[in-house]
Amino acid sequence: MGRLDHVHIRVPDRTEAATWYAEHLGFEPVEKYDFWATGFEGGPLQISADGGATTLALFEAGDGHPMVAQETGVAFSVDAEMFISFTRSLPGEINSPLGRPLVPNDVIDFDMCWAFDLADPWGNQYELNCYDYDRIKTDLIEPDGIAAVRYWPRELYEEYAKS
Repeated sequence: MGRLDHVHIRVPDRTEAATWYAEHLGFEPVEKYDFWATGFEGGPLQISADGGATTLALFEAGDGHPMVAQETGVAFSVDAEMFISFTRSLPGEINSPLGRPLVPNDVIDFDMCWAFDLADPWGNQYELNCYDYDRIKTDLIEPDGIAAVRYWPRELYEEYAKS
């Protein structure tokens, strides 16, 4: 599964939680992922105690959250070869959080990375990420005709990337 990437944490107030994690555990916001927190309402605030190698993704709980409801879960990061191999092995015995077999078109385009949300047989949720964005796009998404899921318009990221 690769290395631990981040853990989803639901909190009532991201700013208050980030302050507590900073004061008590030494976590700091990771500027590289600031787009996800500021690009649209409800995005995660990524904080880290090791310079961004692993992070906590703080999601503000609430009815207006624009993404699929998040459960606390563990995210792993893998290289492009592993991500491509995993995708091409689908469908298999791994389910999506919706309780049906995970398929290639469940891949999520997060603009900086590609991801799958998956669940173990007991309902524990995980995320599998690959940050080799361009390689996955050219070696997997385009040639295999995969229609990725998007949680926000690409234009938001493009505007962020320009700044």
